[in-house]
Amino acid sequence: MSDRDFTAAEVDALIPRLSALMGRAMERHQQASSFAHALKEERERIRLSGGGLVDRREWKARAERLDGLTIEVREAVKTITALGGTVKDLEQGLVDFPGRLPQVAGAAPVNLCWKHGEAAVRFWHGMDEGYGQRKPLP
Repeated sequence: MSDRDFTAAEVDALIPRLSALMGRAMERHQQASSFAHALKEERERIRLSGGGLVDRREWKARAERLDGLTIEVREAVKTITALGGTVKDLEQGLVDFPGRLPQVAGAAPVNLCWKHGEAAVRFWHGMDEGYGQRKPLP
């Protein structure tokens, strides 16, 4: 979590970069999930058949691709974190930035909540709340 508070305008200035990073992370996450599911199904098929011939090169290539995708997702998340955001959900593309809204509860700390595809940060929620409790910015 960032040690600074962001304004909505500061988050908005990051959105072009966030969009690219989160778009790539979301795509790679989806690909990695598909690869992991396929590998799991293949393992189960082999187990149920009592073993069997496995193309080890193909298996290794798929496992390495999964590792590569996972590394790409981690790097994108790491970069978003370095910008000050906290990735909350890779499937929805949710990122929170700590901020304060003077109009809300005496400027208590809040999360400015951005979702991939939004052109600007337009929502916030309390520090102990999540996406379901998003409220429009004042």
